[in-house]
Amino acid sequence: MEFKANDYNANEVLKFIRQSTGKTQEVFSHEIKKSKNWVKNNEQGLNRYFFEDLVKIAKLYKIDIIIKKRD
Repeated sequence: MEFKANDYNANEVLKFIRQSTGKTQEVFSHEIKKSKNWVKNNEQGLNRYFFEDLVKIAKLYKIDIIIKKRD
């Protein structure tokens, strides 16, 4: 599955990743070593996660982050 992240807000990207793994917020937060509130608040757009967090999550779930220049 391909997902063009720059068409979405950061909170939507995080939620998409979690949902695509089939994890609840509680299980997902445990696996990424963050609190459930961290996941909930980021998915709701109340907080902003760092790119470093996204890279760690991508590695854990074997998701490729591809950065390419637009024409």
